[in-house]
Amino acid sequence: MSQPEAGEETFRRLYAEHFDAVLGFALRRTDRPEDAADVAAETFLVAWRRLRHVPRGPETRPWLYGVARRVLANHRRGEGRRAALGERLRVQLSQAVADLSEEVVHRADVTAAMARLSARDEEVLQLHLWEGLEPREIGEVLGLPGAVVRPRLSRARARLREALGNDPGPGGHLRGVTTTATSKEDQR
Repeated sequence: MSQPEAGEETFRRLYAEHFDAVLGFALRRTDRPEDAADVAAETFLVAWRRLRHVPRGPETRPWLYGVARRVLANHRRGEGRRAALGERLRVQLSQAVADLSEEVVHRADVTAAMARLSARDEEVLQLHLWEGLEPREIGEVLGLPGAVVRPRLSRARARLREALGNDPGPGGHLRGVTTTATSKEDQR
């Protein structure tokens, strides 16, 4: 028998004699059977790689348990890192979704309001708000001088504010509303 064949035969015997014990060791220390199977497989992978260092006789099983214990510790550390990463990603995703949902609602309102404007107002607002163009650049796109675009953009913004319903209205006092001063005694 050649050297590699002898190594394979040694490993096959090792695996056949000790797999159930190593799997049982892992099953008693993990929450899920698939994790125990991973620990057992990794333990025998280490044994295969270090076959010349595996003790023979009654020391074999304790050696395999020691390897399984270290594999299990690595597995738990990895689970902890994955759980922490998952939590960080969930927090980031929930924040991103919350931020995005507010933006989507706002955009839906703006889009609906813009659809109620004239095509000319809508176009100049889209170029300004969505494309980020300044009046001079909008003029280049539309083939108009900047002096024409500026007042058109201003009027379109005013119409959009009105369509959105958040136009602050005229400043100053309201007609027909009077206020009276109150004395300190009236306030009591």
